[in-house]
Amino acid sequence: MDLTGAAWRKSSHSTSNGGNCVELANVSALLADRDDGTAWRKATRSLNNGGECVELASVGGVVAVRDSKDPDGPVLLLTPAALRVAVQTAFVAT
Repeated sequence: MDLTGAAWRKSSHSTSNGGNCVELANVSALLADRDDGTAWRKATRSLNNGGECVELASVGGVVAVRDSKDPDGPVLLLTPAALRVAVQTAFVAT
């Protein structure tokens, strides 16, 4: 996914010396502007009552994750490997 148009913001806890820095960008607008038929899929364990649901989409080699109740809200981009670790960690924690 091309993120050159994203507006990056550095964490307020980051230092200016290039050390442990975290930068964030809101990519929801970039995803909304896509005209390539990006297909969002709801988790198979989600209910149809509008409850706790997440949706996933494959976008340019990464997995986009969003709250199905807020489709215009924030989107989390993860590599497939990072998503696997997150799901496995959540499964173990339950």
